Amino acid sequence: MAGGWARDGAVQDQIDDTVSDAVSAARARMPQGESERYCVECGEEIPERRRNALPGVKTCIACQSGRDRAIAHSSINRRGSKDSQLR
Repeated sequence: MAGGWARDGAVQDQIDDTVSDAVSAARARMPQGESERYCVECGEEIPERRRNALPGVKTCIACQSGRDRAIAHSSINRRGSKDSQLR
């Protein structure tokens, strides 16, 4: 049940779009191509098991963990309330 002028199911559509955007962004960050033998950031050797598990990997685990913490998430406002738009 949607409120106001929104049609029924509008809230679920917003949730579905948010999840879909997050999945698309995660897939875009997935490594592709041939794996590097050495980390492009620190130069340490990337273990063979990691290279086999993630084809196209370019960084060691420590450097990738730092990159993952620095990811900025989407700030698209799908709530539609004026209060959330003013932030």
